[in-house]
Amino acid sequence: MTEYKTIEDLGDLNGKVAMLRADLNVPMNENFEVTNTARIDRTVPTIKLLMNKGAKVVVISHFGRPEGKGDMKNSLSHVAPELEKALGFKVIFVEDCVGHVVEDAVKNMKDDEVLLLENLRFYNEEKKGNADWAKELTKVADVYISDAFSTAHRAHASMVAAAQNLPSAMGLLMSEEVDALSKGLNNPERPLMAVVGGSKVSTKLDLLNNLVKKVDKLVISGGMAHTFLRAKGFESVNEENSLVQMDMLETAKEIMTTALNNNCEILLPLDLVAAKEFKPNAEHKTVDLDNIPASSWELLDVGQKTIDLICAKLEECKTLVWNGPLGVFEMKPFDNATNKVAEKAAELTLAGKLTSVAGGGDTVSALANAGVADKFTYISTAGGAFLEWMEGKELPGVVIMKK
Repeated sequence: MTEYKTIEDLGDLNGKVAMLRADLNVPMNENFEVTNTARIDRTVPTIKLLMNKGAKVVVISHFGRPEGKGDMKNSLSHVAPELEKALGFKVIFVEDCVGHVVEDAVKNMKDDEVLLLENLRFYNEEKKGNADWAKELTKVADVYISDAFSTAHRAHASMVAAAQNLPSAMGLLMSEEVDALSKGLNNPERPLMAVVGGSKVSTKLDLLNNLVKKVDKLVISGGMAHTFLRAKGFESVNEENSLVQMDMLETAKEIMTTALNNNCEILLPLDLVAAKEFKPNAEHKTVDLDNIPASSWELLDVGQKTIDLICAKLEECKTLVWNGPLGVFEMKPFDNATNKVAEKAAELTLAGKLTSVAGGGDTVSALANAGVADKFTYISTAGGAFLEWMEGKELPGVVIMKK
């Protein structure tokens, strides 16, 4: 982490106003109640560290997709009580994020209070990366801290231009994210395995093309595995029983060739779970690749042979990076393969034999469903940013934090 600026690089913060870019874009029900506080909880240590250093903390964040217009549905006022509860300090909500109302609120701050400004995306300038607007945003602060890795792939005003206006640094959460992902993919202990699931090859082309050049073993599962199986000649995998993309067969062949040329072992399903209907607890059976029902059955998971293969290969590895479930984990019993492999990864991690890093919304939900979300080395709070990192892309919000 020495290549990135941290809070320690900011020097004495006593009496200074610290603007903290957090990600408080949390799920909420129709009664405006927060249903998952993970992102709030994970930014609390940075806020407390800044306060312990004597700084006055002003928190900024986006929330929802208001498209440049203010509305109560997307107001961060709904998040303020949960932030206050998690912090244990008074949180003062400010009904704007720029202008006199913010300046006045900062002037009137007490040492044991935190300010939470209104949704940044109530202004179109935020998503446009407007530098002048970023100056308005940051003029009340002395230092800027970014703790929102989950939006680091966006060159928004609060992520890039704001960091250019003030002495800046990464918060604890962002430092943790970048460090974990670097160990997972940029500088891993080998052998390195990646698990990639998802419905379509076309949505993860950049990811697959990057990984086959970087990892030692690549598990391709979920619906996208159907396209690879068809590309390998299993014609009973078709558009009626699977998510095969017939227009991506040549692309799948090219990816497999690239993997071969880079000594990357691709692990595809050896058997599949076929169901009569797409619903929980539907009639189902496990079939080998040469016995796949041609129609009226749907392929929803992988079978025990595939689970055993992945787990055996995982035993040989030192590092695991995971993005995407192995089957339709939202419906039992088609979460079986995801659960079994996740349990194996957790077991190896707890035994000190594996560094396991996972991220992406579906992946986090799948690991929570498997009961192992707290047993991996690191679970990323990010979705798009995690995916772009795995694709080998530079993230504007990370690059701006380099020393």
